[in-house]
Amino acid sequence: MFSNTKRAVALTLLASAANFVFAAPAPVSDLNSTSSVSKSRSSETEVERLERLLQNRNRVQLQMQEQIDQMSQEISDLRGQLERNSYEMQQMLQRQRELFVELDRIRGEMKSAPVKETKPTETSGKYTPNVDEQTAYQNAVDLILKKRDYTGAIAAFQQFQKDYPDSTYSANSHYWLGQLYFAKKQDKDAVKSFAAVVSYKDSNKRADALLKLGEIAERNNNAAQAKKNYQQVVDEYPGSASAKLAGSKLK
Repeated sequence: MFSNTKRAVALTLLASAANFVFAAPAPVSDLNSTSSVSKSRSSETEVERLERLLQNRNRVQLQMQEQIDQMSQEISDLRGQLERNSYEMQQMLQRQRELFVELDRIRGEMKSAPVKETKPTETSGKYTPNVDEQTAYQNAVDLILKKRDYTGAIAAFQQFQKDYPDSTYSANSHYWLGQLYFAKKQDKDAVKSFAAVVSYKDSNKRADALLKLGEIAERNNNAAQAKKNYQQVVDEYPGSASAKLAGSKLK
């Protein structure tokens, strides 16, 4: 019996010790430390996420700005090209108007100009009568007005000058060539042709040829030569339309 009583007391003491252990509060310092680490990790993750968002936004904004700058440059280039095309178109139309005016003058001259009687001359192995000479000249002129084949007209007038060096239309053919070269901005060739016209002292194209020489000099920034040509027109052909135009350029 004593043994049983002793065993019961021992069990009671063990049970009390166990209750004390299980009832002990958890260490406060450990819980606070765990909570701080968790909050720190959460804060770091949030900051990193915000940084990534900011970086992505900045990258997108930079790409958009680059695209806008590129589009602005392309628009500027297109605007410049349109302005150049418009200017070139206006220049081309002006040259065509000048050619048509000259054609009307030439036609009037062809009707009134006397046909010089000459013996048939041999050119390129063929005898060419005056009627062929006039036909060749008219065909060259028609290439300008009817067919607008300016390159073909240049070749036709060059051939005409070779075939008929003493033609009644020599001065006019040189003037036409000068106009065609002038329209193509082949200024060196244009100067040669207009200078040839000037050598014909009695040509009614001489004043216009001098005026064109002045315009070519002006276009090539040779102000002194341009002034000289304009002044020559005013002095030698006072009261003419060419002189009035030259005078306006001298002002």
